[in-house]
Amino acid sequence: MLVLAHISDLHLDGSARATERAERVRDRLWSLPRPVDALLVTGDIADHGAEAEYEEAARLLGLSDGGAPFPVLTCPGNHDSRAPYRKALLGRPADDSPVNSVHVFDDAAVLMCDSSIPGEDDGALTDGTYDWIEESLDELGGDMPALLAFHHPPVALHHPLPDAYRLGDPGRLAALLDRRPEIAGILTGHAHTPAATTFAGRPLVVGPAVTWTLRLPWEGEQVADREAPAGLAFHVLDDDRRLTSHFRTVA
Repeated sequence: MLVLAHISDLHLDGSARATERAERVRDRLWSLPRPVDALLVTGDIADHGAEAEYEEAARLLGLSDGGAPFPVLTCPGNHDSRAPYRKALLGRPADDSPVNSVHVFDDAAVLMCDSSIPGEDDGALTDGTYDWIEESLDELGGDMPALLAFHHPPVALHHPLPDAYRLGDPGRLAALLDRRPEIAGILTGHAHTPAATTFAGRPLVVGPAVTWTLRLPWEGEQVADREAPAGLAFHVLDDDRRLTSHFRTVA
């Protein structure tokens, strides 16, 4: 059984508000009576893609000092910038290629995929990223269940803002899932609202945002609810490859 915490869309921008909300969620997760197996952070970690924003994220998430009680796995979003992300958040040489990483646990794996397009708000998985996913799954033997995590949902969420900037070419992703039954589900961010649906017959869960919550059309005209508490999710992938998700707010 794999137990994951999931946050998204911190939009760290140097402001006291963004920092305080991220610290509050971090403190809740760091103080869990039983640590989760990993924390997933599905993009828009920085608001402007600035190096200083990633330095703050590295400090907040325990990536700069190893202070996190469990692995912290990240992927970029449309507000992120790959070169400073690599340098200041991951401590690696800066370059602009997609930031993909695979993390193997005892009975399952998580593939953190880069769906960002530099300079654009839309999402896409590159040819190289699709090849990397297939190669990574092959190296796992084709048997180990895996979750894919990236920023942009590939489905409509019934709000014009996130629906305008979805993952491009969802048919290609669906074809990948048809070929790879070991993919047990997809985890995304971007929409600033927790949501659960299916895609190509697999669970698709959108993690809530830390910075602000999206108001759906029937909840009022103002798009951003900045007074709503920050959110987080917990996902459990059990021995039957069933994905169960729980949502929490952090007031």
